[in-house]
Amino acid sequence: MEESKFKVKFTAKYSFASAVKIKKNKDNVKFKVRCSRYLYTLVITDKEKAEKLKQSLPPGLAVKELK
Repeated sequence: MEESKFKVKFTAKYSFASAVKIKKNKDNVKFKVRCSRYLYTLVITDKEKAEKLKQSLPPGLAVKELK
């Protein structure tokens, strides 16, 4: 697993993250994880993997879907 994917999944899973914005484009899906100091961005080109990652986000996390 790439370091950036690990960071995004790790920060979203635990209490480091305060919010996640999901931006869907024609070619990819971007997950923008807001932490106290940094904004981590993960770009996924596979729509199925993006949906799996979206389902694995914790329920208490504020998720906003952008157009």
